[in-house]
Amino acid sequence: MTVRGTPQDLFQAAYESRYTWDEKFPGYSADVQLVQGLSVYEGKIHIHHDMSVDVTDVADKQIQAGIYTQLQDIVTHRQKIAFSEAHGEHEFIFGDTDENGAVEIIVRGDSMNSHCKVKNGEICQVTRVMGRMAVAIATHETLDTGSGYIATRYDAIFSDATTNEVNSVLKFTETYEKFGGYYLMTKQNIQECQDGECNTTEFNYTNISMG
Repeated sequence: MTVRGTPQDLFQAAYESRYTWDEKFPGYSADVQLVQGLSVYEGKIHIHHDMSVDVTDVADKQIQAGIYTQLQDIVTHRQKIAFSEAHGEHEFIFGDTDENGAVEIIVRGDSMNSHCKVKNGEICQVTRVMGRMAVAIATHETLDTGSGYIATRYDAIFSDATTNEVNSVLKFTETYEKFGGYYLMTKQNIQECQDGECNTTEFNYTNISMG
């Protein structure tokens, strides 16, 4: 396979092709339901124009904090940050091309020894090292919104950075729908597997209202 352009060209094109909310994003509110086994929790969420997040009316404060954390992660991926701001100080080097045609790009100059893979104009894998822990996020399915792609099925694999022993795996499946010109998450399913046991958490967002 012949790769055209520099590693920065390839990575930057994939980075800038991600779906993000624009400066006119009005924010939105919704009802949230979290399901864990036989337990069901309900509350309300509001993501504001400035991307700040509120979660209210959840009976269990630990569950409320968990919903907040998940929404913060969603907002992080929808924020539009210029490539020069996010990666202007980094150097990009080609690595190997795997059997599926994904091209590895090594990022130099960041604090987490990042490695990425790009395929078909999309970032399909990101690996980062944080101390003794490494996390590899591999995307298996994406949604083409017409104005950028969103990962809808992906895994996060946590392992020991020294031994490569896997500690836990999170499997994400997400559903998005369009409201007022913006794609918003309506459902997120997370399966966590650790020490041979798997548990599932489901987030449902309904009664979505823009603004």
